[in-house]
Amino acid sequence: MLLANLLPAWKRELAWLKFSPAQTLQQSLKDLERAYANYFAKRAEFPRFKRKGVQGSFRYPQPQQIKLDEANSRIFLPKLGWLRYRNSRNIQGQVRNATVSLRAGKWFVSIQTEREVDQPLPEATSAIGIDMGIARFATFSNGSYLAPLNSFKRHETALKKAQQSLSRKEKFSSNWRKAKRKVQRLHARIGHARHDTCTKLQPPSAKTTRWYVLRICRYAICRNRRQARAKRRGATSKPNQG
Repeated sequence: MLLANLLPAWKRELAWLKFSPAQTLQQSLKDLERAYANYFAKRAEFPRFKRKGVQGSFRYPQPQQIKLDEANSRIFLPKLGWLRYRNSRNIQGQVRNATVSLRAGKWFVSIQTEREVDQPLPEATSAIGIDMGIARFATFSNGSYLAPLNSFKRHETALKKAQQSLSRKEKFSSNWRKAKRKVQRLHARIGHARHDTCTKLQPPSAKTTRWYVLRICRYAICRNRRQARAKRRGATSKPNQG
């Protein structure tokens, strides 16, 4: 980690680096090193610079610096102090790290914990086949199916109006930033429609079937993303076997 050793000198030259905790800067350098290692090992594409204001995240790797007050829905983060948050689920186990990210104009904190869990045992007594398609979102072997999402068509009119409103605003003004966040929220809603459907899915059989449906949905999302990246590179993506 030669770059991490240069952080003290960089902080003396660049005053704005002092506003961020040293651990988050070091973690960013580790993530950059991992990205280059994956690229040279041909496991990923060449790392790309993130455009400012679109999406960003930073991680607190040391659990000693993170304090939780679940009763009052507060969390303490270095350099930021106590922050209120809307709790989506109860936190179980010991806190290992926390990641703060910006998505569609809103800030989220993801807390990773460590705890012992029992190995889950399958409870289903029957099997069901699932086919992911375009005309139908999912077709089950028992004859039932899920209708297509058509998430873009549902939000197409609203997205068009929001983009037109954004184009008329003065760039980098307060109203321009508000209109930009609205466009980002619509894009996020369209992009996560498939994931939201998988999360809220209640198939006709047992919980184990729902688990398999979620796995297949996540596989389909990753497959579509790989094919889109391959198409941008001008290559053809071969489907996975098995």
